[in-house]
Amino acid sequence: MKLLTALRVCSLPFLLWCSFAPFGQAAPSFGERYALEVLPSEARPMTDEESGAELLFLTSGPTENKNLYFHERSWLQDSSMILFHTHREPSGLMGYLVETGELVRFRAADGTPLSRATATASRPTVYAMAGNRVVEVAVDIEASSDPRTVPSAVWARERRLCEIENTSGSLNESCDGRYLSLGGTDPEAPDSTAIFLISATDGATERLCGMPPGTTAPVTHVQWSKTNPYWLSFANQPVRIWVVDIRDGTPWAPYVERPGELVTHEVWWVNDLLIFCGGIHPFPTEDAHVKTLDPRTGEVRIVGEGAWWPEGTPPEIAKRNWWHPAGSLGGHWVVADNWHGDIMLFEGLTARPRLLTQGHRTYGGGAHPEPGWDRRGEQVVFASHKLGEGVHVCVATIPPTWQEEVRELGRRIESVVSSEH
Repeated sequence: MKLLTALRVCSLPFLLWCSFAPFGQAAPSFGERYALEVLPSEARPMTDEESGAELLFLTSGPTENKNLYFHERSWLQDSSMILFHTHREPSGLMGYLVETGELVRFRAADGTPLSRATATASRPTVYAMAGNRVVEVAVDIEASSDPRTVPSAVWARERRLCEIENTSGSLNESCDGRYLSLGGTDPEAPDSTAIFLISATDGATERLCGMPPGTTAPVTHVQWSKTNPYWLSFANQPVRIWVVDIRDGTPWAPYVERPGELVTHEVWWVNDLLIFCGGIHPFPTEDAHVKTLDPRTGEVRIVGEGAWWPEGTPPEIAKRNWWHPAGSLGGHWVVADNWHGDIMLFEGLTARPRLLTQGHRTYGGGAHPEPGWDRRGEQVVFASHKLGEGVHVCVATIPPTWQEEVRELGRRIESVVSSEH
């Protein structure tokens, strides 16, 4: 395995990440509270036979449910609720009450279902779209002591930010809480797309930038750095990864792939690093490592190694290659899925792989897991077909012994570094 030489990016468990509060701003004002529908628990626990990891299916039965996209925040700030999307009627945003296991159906104050959501960084609220409106919804939970007989009560209060037409993708919040971002039709070039900034304070909207010259696809996968309040990234073609600084609005491509090279599913991690999956394609089937990219220097390193061998069939090779990556906020872990629905962890310091759980998708069909992280680096949420009917939201908890092993390694390294200085 190719190690990261301690990542050469100081990705120790004590890494700093952007946790600024918007100083000097008044607390946001929300409307009158209204009740949200609370549904009985569908939760089903399970233990992964190989790793021993505890699995919890938040949904079950013949329905289609999906976790938020892997670069969005699924857990509320206080970890009281996990957000997901459902295709049950009416479709839209739902939440799982961590304390009781009950499900909550979100809606705006006027009854409109919510979509394209992300949890807020600094308070237990949700940013979402209600039709063309961008709203923030605050949640009050009165948990039942016996939810089997008396449902919990969940109340919402809404704050309207703005109305915006012809947008695409999900809302994404800057790490300092000042802005939201969206992709959409470019008012300066109606046949093109652009990135828009929305002030989280007053809803003021501005165009940040359009598609860079020479690109051929709409702006997609718009997301803020988790550590830098000025940077956000987006995807395009034929060059996949672009970064733009909101202070000048000029995009640049920190990594330009070769013709035929796979670069996909970028996501921000610690220290302004991007993680993505990809590899060079001299082979009949793809090899896809999990890689880190430093946008300042263009330096790329492997944190999760893929593989290819001449005798391997496409399904066999797909077991050893990766598709959607995401890194925990503390820097301890990177997670990635494959086309078989296996969820692999890679240690942030050593790049050692640890299979968390497997078999959540059939090769060649079904929803991809698209794993994302909780707020504490302890749990991973993903989509699963393992129950055999429908697609469901599953949460896997990293075994405590694994956590202690990586923390102990971090403490030893920190001690050595401190003694040398």
